[in-house]
Amino acid sequence: MSAILPPSERLWYKHPIDRVEGTWIVIALIWCLIMFAMMVGWHVWGKQNLSTETYRTTPEKFTAKAQAVVDKFTVRKETADNTPVVAPPPGSDVYMIARLWSFWPILELEKGKTYRLHLTSMDYNHGFSLQPANINIQIVPGFEHVVTVTPNQSGTYSVVCNEFCGINHHTMVGRIYVK
Repeated sequence: MSAILPPSERLWYKHPIDRVEGTWIVIALIWCLIMFAMMVGWHVWGKQNLSTETYRTTPEKFTAKAQAVVDKFTVRKETADNTPVVAPPPGSDVYMIARLWSFWPILELEKGKTYRLHLTSMDYNHGFSLQPANINIQIVPGFEHVVTVTPNQSGTYSVVCNEFCGINHHTMVGRIYVK
């Protein structure tokens, strides 16, 4: 028999499986089941994956909610384009919009307090990568992603887009301050 030529008997699956072959199939199946159980375990006990809620939304609805929070809780303006810095009370819903090539607004949160962070994209798929905390979420237009966050360290965190979104993708950076 040659690897180049087709097999002489076309019904290969009717031949008995050799004992060694069967052993490897069983080992591979058991390994797959172990890896599946480990993925569930990492999510539940290891807190490796971020659990988020996701809802359908429209750009108009989300923008209205975000603007209401910005109007109510803006404490100052920063950067050359006067991006608002929003300091909402603990336990409240905070909103962040991703669009070419910026995150809006800048958030100022309190250490040890819990917030519900709502994220959406207005135009293309964007990534929300919170550094150095290593939280990564893909933000999809038409969907509102809700993450419950409790900052445990003070400092300035960078929000970086980690989904290529166009020519100025490298400039798509936002900030979250934790007091």
